[in-house]
Amino acid sequence: MSLRDRLHRAHILAAPGVVFTKLGRPDIGLSTMSEMADTMALIRDRVALPVIIDADTGFGNALNARRTMTVYERAGANALQVEDQTCPKRCGQLADKSLISTAEMVGKIAAMADARVSREALIFAHADAIAVEGFEAAVDRARRYLEVGADALFIEAPRSTEELRAICTTFKGRAPLMANMVEGGATPITGAADLEALGFALVIFPGGIVRALAKTAQEYYASLRATGSNTAFKDRMFDFNGLNARIGTADMLAMGARFEAKG
Repeated sequence: MSLRDRLHRAHILAAPGVVFTKLGRPDIGLSTMSEMADTMALIRDRVALPVIIDADTGFGNALNARRTMTVYERAGANALQVEDQTCPKRCGQLADKSLISTAEMVGKIAAMADARVSREALIFAHADAIAVEGFEAAVDRARRYLEVGADALFIEAPRSTEELRAICTTFKGRAPLMANMVEGGATPITGAADLEALGFALVIFPGGIVRALAKTAQEYYASLRATGSNTAFKDRMFDFNGLNARIGTADMLAMGARFEAKG
């Protein structure tokens, strides 16, 4: 089975998750290429699934985007998502974004396509123009990105089910399409099955786990402060043995024992 066929079970390494957890800051272009690549390498040590990694704007011009492709692929990424915002970028769901020209983005994608070692390393072109230039402009940009080497499309922040449907109608049979579901974002929340029925190949929920864990952490600390104990919260958390079982502590200790000096 090709990588393209396996991407429906991919792990997504999105910049929001990295900047939220490593920096405790918003998704406004603060994470660096090296921070993302280091995180990618750590994930590759533990995750066998294909990984789609956020490349933001390629972290500069076409040469920077080319280097990002090389470094990410070396770190174990299977697909890169690169967007057409100016640098520093901001979350695609935020207002007041600005874009580079179509020609500049075309150059970045071409440079990345030229740099990849494996043809199985896919490039997702992230078109962010709907909120800036309008829906038709975003579609026109996406067409150009496909022409120069993009393998899949992520047209960010469609504002209605009609726009979601129009994206699928326009690009049906031409490239896999990715949708983005963010609670409170510009796009109406739509289930994975409904998105698949429209024609999307992938749906991502970037930062979802961080939002869930942040709310749980807030509730945990509120409970701890109020009661002075974890007892009231114990049904919502692993105990010591449960967490060790989940992260494979016994297996790691057994592996270490195999290599201990004997005698």
